[in-house]
Amino acid sequence: MSAQPIYLTKERLNELEADLTEMTTKGRAEIARKIAEARSHGDLKENGDYDAAKEEQGLLELRINKIQATLSRARTVEAGDYPNDKVYILSKVKLKNRKTNKTLEYLLVSEEEADFEKNKLAINSPVGRALLGKSIGEVAQVKVPAGMTEYEILAISR
Repeated sequence: MSAQPIYLTKERLNELEADLTEMTTKGRAEIARKIAEARSHGDLKENGDYDAAKEEQGLLELRINKIQATLSRARTVEAGDYPNDKVYILSKVKLKNRKTNKTLEYLLVSEEEADFEKNKLAINSPVGRALLGKSIGEVAQVKVPAGMTEYEILAISR
């Protein structure tokens, strides 16, 4: 069974590639320098600097592996790839919460790019899943911890 693709904007793909390059070159070199310096202090059994550097190395390698896995499954998407008739990834959606009458605006993105503080909502979140495929005027029902919430789609744009 192959892994699901991860949809990214070109900008996010470029950020991840730059981060990976930074970590595999400068990051690894800096860790190697710290390990070498700690080794020069003598007995490794009671050397806190050595232990800390090895721990840092392990965390760096985990981050590198995570980014490599993401990039191996990445597919780039652009807003122009999809029409404005329904909610798709990279749709800007204006919603009205039918319980509170509050108006909300979200950009639907991949989980990798989601940032609630910037109103970037993951398409695989409960609200994102409920909105996908809906048109203007339709109501999306979302089960949340407090019960069911309904969002009416007021506008869709790119």
